[in-house]
Order: sequence, then structure tokens, then C-alpha cells
Amino acid sequence: MPPILQRLQQSTKMMSRRKILLLVLGCSTVSLLIHQGSQLSWYPKLFPLSCPPLRESPPRAKHMAVAFLKTHKTAGTTVQNILFRFAERHNLTVALPHPSCEHQFCYPRNFSAHFVHPATRPPHMLASHLRFDRAELERLMPPDTIYVTILREPAAMFESLFSYYNQYCPAFRRVPNASLETFLRAPEAYYRPGEHFAMFAHNTLAYDLGGDNERSPRDDAAYLAGLIRQVEEVFSLVMIAEYFDESLVLLRRLLAWDLDDVLYAKLNARAATSRLATIPETLARAARTWNALDAGLYDHFNATFWRRVARAGRACVEREARELREARQRLLRRCFGDEPVLRPAAQIRTKQLQPWQPSRKVDIMGYDLPSGGAGPTTEACLKLAMPEVQYSNYLLRKQKRRGGVRSRPESVLDNPPPRPIRALPRIPQGT
Repeated sequence: MPPILQRLQQSTKMMSRRKILLLVLGCSTVSLLIHQGSQLSWYPKLFPLSCPPLRESPPRAKHMAVAFLKTHKTAGTTVQNILFRFAERHNLTVALPHPSCEHQFCYPRNFSAHFVHPATRPPHMLASHLRFDRAELERLMPPDTIYVTILREPAAMFESLFSYYNQYCPAFRRVPNASLETFLRAPEAYYRPGEHFAMFAHNTLAYDLGGDNERSPRDDAAYLAGLIRQVEEVFSLVMIAEYFDESLVLLRRLLAWDLDDVLYAKLNARAATSRLATIPETLARAARTWNALDAGLYDHFNATFWRRVARAGRACVEREARELREARQRLLRRCFGDEPVLRPAAQIRTKQLQPWQPSRKVDIMGYDLPSGGAGPTTEACLKLAMPEVQYSNYLLRKQKRRGGVRSRPESVLDNPPPRPIRALPRIPQGT
């Protein structure tokens, strides 16, 4: 018997409660679609010998305590959605902000455990925006919590920040014609340290990580080195947004999760008309110079990320990332039609999936469900694409009821869409 069929035979003997729905044999691959209970598996279960699954003795249980530092404009909303859905499937408590903090943990203030809604304590997971404070998080989270975060290339991140917060950050609002090039030509002319939301205009990554975003590595290289050490002491994984799928492979291996657990739909993405297609090299250099602290953090953790990939086996990680992308496309087609596309909010009929719009100048896209859907699969697809505000409010209501406030089960589809919460100040008239 050929070796590939021997492995298939051995694997099927282990699937005592699984039903094989589809088997495709090719020259060098075996792909399976497996049904277990009501959950579909979307990725190949058999790996070639060059890329074996994790083998541990005894097998490690899925890790359930995770704190994700959700940095700004780094694909953090997509990671948050992955964690929210995992928590729901495993009946885990998610730490959510107190209503006075809206849907962030009173950002930009330093995080405090007092900002957590009492109905969501003690938590297993945390994934909403906050400014990192190690002592406060350790006071809140279980001792075995794994801390993870994500970084993005600073020039691309700054372009996104400038676009998204252009109507709210005073430094950006001062710039004539909302020109990123004009701001970067002389940022000190528009930037005022200490202003409300000033951190969106200077070294935002460093600020989110609890650092002093006014420090410059050119003047104080020791400060950057110290901040890097602090991050490495706490965070077991620093993901990189530009290599999102590879990051999820490392995340699922760190947590002993399945690839199914990290499938995702892209969330909180801007329309093409709301972003620069490419950032000119001169602008990119200027953005990195202005955000030198963020650039130093990114360069260091981008390098450590690839060293980690090498330790895991680059070919193996790339294979899993490819399988993840293929499984994700199958899931998106099942949920959102044969040609799933991101749509402007005005074209999304399902109100629970309409993303919050930061201003009239920025279009945030989302997915919509095909008409006529119902049942568990539809609800799972709804949550796959549910924006942060709606999902946070839904989880808060669900966890409050689980705590005894109300006992009636709640269906996501039956609820009216939550009113978008403004985490940003109102703009004075005439400005």
C-alpha cells in the first residue's frame, strides 16, 4: 500500500466520532472536509511528512487564557474577532469595558482593572483597546495568561492613522487640505504633545505598549532597548500585520489551537478610495523618521518574528499559511456567496454587520449575508464578520445574562443593531 494511503488509513481509525464528507486524492496531496458535531473543518487534516502537525506527549490542551494588546490600525480588530469567537465556542468569559469607557478600556488612559465591567470578571480573555499596564493586567488576568500583540510597518500604519483619525486628532486637523505629505514635511508645526489624542500622531505603537511616545531613539538609544526588553518579558508572541497568516500559524501553535480556530474575515478595512494605493518612498522615510520609536520596535520584532518562523520550520509555516488562506476562502464563499467582496456600509443590508464610520471622508468596508439565511450556520457567519462595537455589546449582554441578570437566551439575529458608540470627541461646529 502506498505510504500516503497508509497514513490515511491510520488517520481514519482515529476519527471515531467524525464523519468524512469529502475526500479528494491527488498525486501528492490528500484533502479532507470533516464534520464534527455542528462545526465544519475547512482545512486539510493530513500533512505530508515534510510538514507534520505538532506532536506532543501528552497532547497539549488548547490554551484558554489570552490577553491580546490590540494596537491601533494593525489588523487588531480581525484578531479580536478571532478571539471573541473562540471564547464564545468554549463558553469563556471575555473582559469587556465598563460602559463609561465605551468599547475601549478608557483609552488613552493607562489601563486599570477598574475599567472592566464587573459582569465580565474574572475573565479568560481580553482583546479590546487599552494602554498597556503590566501590573494592572496581571491583577486582572489568570496567572497562566499568554500575552500577545501585533505590530505594523510604521509608514503604512501612520498613513492609516492619518486617514482614520483625521477629523479627531488635533494635529491632523490643523493640516491644510488633510495632506499627509504636508504634515510629514514639518510635523512639529502641527503636533502638540499632551493634546487629547496626540498619541495618534506620534509613535502610537510605543504609546499603546505603555511607553513614552515622546522619546527619540536618536537621542536616547537606551530607552528603545529598555522598551524592547519590557515587551519581550511579557509578550509570548508579537505578530506582524504584513505577514498576518504566518502570524496566525504561530499563534495557533503557541496556543495549541487548530487552524479552524484562526479562520477570519478581514474587518475594519478602508475602501480603496480612502487610502493611498502606495506610499511614496520619500513619505515612507519621513513617516519612519517622525515615528522613530515605532520604527525601532517594528524592526526589532520583525526580525525576531522571522527567527521564530525559522525555528518552527519556514516551509512548514508557509504550508500552514497557504492552507489557512485556502480554508478561509472556502469559508467566505460559504458565508457570503460565490464571490465574497467587501462592501461599503451603505450597501450592507444586515444592520448588525454595518461597520462604524469614523468620518464622511473615510469609508470602512464590511461583508453582508446573502438574503434568506437562517440557523446556526448563518449565525456563525454573522459573527465572523461582526464589527467590534456590535460584537462587544452582544458579548456584554450575553455575559450579563449568564451572570443571572436575565436568563432568556439571546440570538444575535433577533437583536436590533447596537447604536455605534463614539470613542472619539465630538467635533465643534465651525471648525
